[in-house]
Order: sequence, then C-alpha cells, then structure tokens
Amino acid sequence: MKKALFSLCLISAFAFSGLSAKACTRILYETGTKSYQIGRSMDWMVDPGTDLWSFPKGMARDGGVGQGSIKWTAKHGSVISSFYNLATVDGMNDAGLVANVLYLVEADYGDAAKSKKPKLSIGAWGQYALDNFGSVVEAVAALQKEPFVLVAPDLPDGNKAGAHLSLADASGDSAIFEYLGGKLVIHHGAQYRVMTNSPSFDQQLAIESYWKDVDGEKFLPGTARSADRFARVSWNLNAAAKEKDPRLATATTFSLIRAISVPLSISDKEHPNIASTIWRTVSDTAAKRYYFESAYSPSIFWVDVDKLKLEPGAKPMKLDLSGKPILSGEVSVKFAEAEAFKFLAK
Repeated sequence: MKKALFSLCLISAFAFSGLSAKACTRILYETGTKSYQIGRSMDWMVDPGTDLWSFPKGMARDGGVGQGSIKWTAKHGSVISSFYNLATVDGMNDAGLVANVLYLVEADYGDAAKSKKPKLSIGAWGQYALDNFGSVVEAVAALQKEPFVLVAPDLPDGNKAGAHLSLADASGDSAIFEYLGGKLVIHHGAQYRVMTNSPSFDQQLAIESYWKDVDGEKFLPGTARSADRFARVSWNLNAAAKEKDPRLATATTFSLIRAISVPLSISDKEHPNIASTIWRTVSDTAAKRYYFESAYSPSIFWVDVDKLKLEPGAKPMKLDLSGKPILSGEVSVKFAEAEAFKFLAK
C-alpha cells in the first residue's frame, strides 16, 4: 500500500511539474525467434542536424576534451547517428551491441577538474562503448570500474548536455548507465527494456510498478512527459506479440516507437519548448541492420553493417542527411569518406 501511494504521489508530482520537454524513448523488443530489436526516438526542440557515420576498427580515438583525454583504439566498427555532429547518440557495432544516449536533466558527472582520471566528452560516451565492447556483460565489467570522468559542456543551443546511456546486445541483455550526484549507477539485466528521460531510472521503475496494476486497455497516461511515456510504452511493449517473421518484428518495433512519438510542430503556451520526434531508429541485432526513419521523410532506409567498410585501415564515412533527402532501401553505397567529427568540447 505504501509503495502504491508513493508511486501515485510521484506520478502526480511529475504530472504537474515544469519538467524540461526534451524527450526520447528507447525500447528493447524480443521477437518470436528469441532475437532482439532496439527501437529509439530522438525528440528535440529543433532538428539537431543528424548525419549517419560509419567508423572502422583500428581507428585511433581520444576523449575529445584536450589535455588529459582518455585514448583508445577501436576494437569494433560501427554505424552511428550523430547529434549536431558533436556526439554519437545512437548506433550499433559489428558485434550487434547497440548504444542509445538519451537526455537526462538530473545527470551529475561530478567535478571533472578535480578528478585525476582520464577525461571523456559526453559526446563520446556512446562511441566509447561501441568501439570497445561486443556485449553488455563486457561493457558493464569495464565501465563499472569508471576508467574515465565525463566532461559535459553545454550544447550549441545552450542546453545542458546531460544524458544517460543504454546498451543492449544480440542476447537480449540490457544495461542503463546514469551518473547521479557524481556517482555511477548501473541497472543491469534483460528486464530493463524501456528507458525515457526524467526522473532517474530508479524512480521510473517505481512509476512503472504502479501502472502494472492498472488495466492498460482502459486507461494509460497520455501526455508527452517522460514518466507518462515510460508507463505507456512499457504496457504496449508487454502487450505486443512476439513476431517470428523478421519483417513483422521490425514493423512491430517501429509501430511501438511511433506510438510513443511526439508530433512535429505542436505547441503549448505554458510549455513552448515541447520536443517533437525528429527521427527514429530500429537496430536489428540478429541481422545487424540499422534502420533510420526521419519525421521529415515518407520512407525508411537502412544500413547493413556487414556491407560497410569497417576493416582496419578503412576511412570514416558519412551519409549526409542535410537537406532532408528522401532515401529508401539499403544505403551503404551512399556513404562517402569524410573526416570524423570532433566530440563536444568547450
């Protein structure tokens, strides 16, 4: 009873609060053949100028923040979606590991200036995981040792670069990484299939536990707020059929993530900065296929990871999405060599 009352109070608090409207959603869908697909929406107040990039194995990397940056050499090649071409916010590597970086206003990475650890730009967090790890277990084992301190300068639009990271792999394993009060918190397990934004993930789980006792066919919270989206998409995900046909499985994943998306150009006088869904992705970890859907385009396109040039010695390549081109089908041949973008720094 106390747990239910706590959850209800928490829901009410967020329903009437002035939380930031920056929003994204991530889901982990299990197919009828025990394979896994990860769907994700990117919601933002303006188009963040996303391009798709392919980064090869053997690529020399650093944390992007100058002196004291962590250095590494990529063990895996990847295809990723950029954010202002300053950050890797979404992608999948050649082992089928998927990284999704979502906004989190409560994020607190501690005082990087006082830390003696190597530094990593928040814009490189997702890329570090894709470059270095082939599974969630491997990533958790390494990242829980906190080999770096995150540096999070403001974004070009003046917003705080607060984020949390989700990882999933071809086995269906999942992990959520958050820095709260300067400390790393990891939720690791296949049961963690949904992530949105605020509040922190432990509070999201408390909200979800309340809604589990509500008949979702009769009522679910319907606003674009993070807590509502978490509860709504969790119910939908649990209710969705586990499709065996790969096409139906992908269609189901897209359907789930579309159902939680925020329409373009909506406005509210009390909340003028509502974030609309700019794009959606689906990562098929079995087929190693990365789907992309722009809210500005009438079609979906995809990239087969195995068709990209990811061998050591290959060059970074970009699929330029400026101008909002209408693309469809498999597009790996449309990537062109380009100098890799620099990660967010002061």
